Amino acid sequence: MPQVSQRGLSLPASPIRKLVPFADDAKARGVKVYHLNIGQPDLPTPEKALDAVRSIDRTTLEYSPSQGYKGLREKFSSYYTRFGINVSPDEIIVTTGGSEALLATFLTCFDPGDEVIITEPGYANYISFAKAAGLTIRAVTSSIEDGFALPSAEDFEKAITPKTKAILICNPNNPTGYLYSAEELFRLRDIVRDHNLFLIADEVYREFVYTDEPYVSALTLFGLDENVIVVDSVSKRYSECGIRIGMVVTRNREVSATIMKFCQARLSPPLLGQIAAEASIEGTELYSKECFDEYKARRDFFIDGLNRIPGVHSPMPQGAFYTVASLPVENAEDFCKWLLTDFCWTENKEEEKEDNGIHFGDPIPGPEKSGPQYIGETVMMAPAAGFYATKGLGLNQVRMAYVLKKEDLARALKILEKALEAYNSRR
Repeated sequence: MPQVSQRGLSLPASPIRKLVPFADDAKARGVKVYHLNIGQPDLPTPEKALDAVRSIDRTTLEYSPSQGYKGLREKFSSYYTRFGINVSPDEIIVTTGGSEALLATFLTCFDPGDEVIITEPGYANYISFAKAAGLTIRAVTSSIEDGFALPSAEDFEKAITPKTKAILICNPNNPTGYLYSAEELFRLRDIVRDHNLFLIADEVYREFVYTDEPYVSALTLFGLDENVIVVDSVSKRYSECGIRIGMVVTRNREVSATIMKFCQARLSPPLLGQIAAEASIEGTELYSKECFDEYKARRDFFIDGLNRIPGVHSPMPQGAFYTVASLPVENAEDFCKWLLTDFCWTENKEEEKEDNGIHFGDPIPGPEKSGPQYIGETVMMAPAAGFYATKGLGLNQVRMAYVLKKEDLARALKILEKALEAYNSRR
């Protein structure tokens, strides 16, 4: 039988999606699953974007330019000026989501065997894309004890070798929600400049910064015009994950021209997605403010609730809508799987006293229940070990996305507390 590639075999399974089959089985049994594992916003897409798609009046859905429609790039250029970022439409390349932007950047900036430095925990697909491109990952570790702050300059210096080509950061950070300060970014600027490296910055969550400090984009760091490449996306900004519109932004003309070769090979970014994205950028300021306020309120509620559960610790995220929390378990992946295969909870006080909330097959009591009837509820989370490049780290941690309404977050917190009690009392 023909064999698949070693490259493919070496790719790790996504910690965000690897437990999906177990979640599907739980749902098939009638269990309601609260998804904290994936950053899929539940807030509505701007009505302007939906109207733009509904009112498409074309006889042919044609290829778009490989760089993306100029009108969309002009809108993106205007958008960036709101954050003090001055880039021209020609310095923006529209991609099929931030994922293609990242992969095209890797293929442009690295040869197989080159090294990229990432902070860990980091977005799991960084590891997958790096391996797919034949890169070696050098990780510098941030710790939950100091809130996942940027590692020291000394840690970065130790990781640099003659094969190092770039440092990759996510700001605000996925999966931790940490926001890099101006001082931390200035430290990175000096390292990048001194060693003539690329600085690849994933700034997808720029809209979601919950501190009073101004947001500092890598594109505003003085003296790095030839070094900085920003990966961006409208997915989370406008609740448009499915339209698959991202972008690469760089002032480095050679990088831009080379990325364009890969973009020409894939022909064009999604036509309908560009139409929706262009309609979203202007006239949606109130929408963005309402989304921001909602996520901030969810953050405050959820993180407070997590830290009230015995043995659970979560730093306060300063941006995005994720947190990495430590749990009072030895193996978080085993716990996350167990939540889907062996646990469900119903809010029945008498039964709860008897068996700690495990009620397989029991109907939810009470005529006041409306809508779908479930035999119980559970929570799905992403084991955080998959967000570390260094094996053995993050074994007792999970990444959670607070992208559900408060009522659902409250249920998820209650279920998590009951599940930890049940899981740790099995022996």
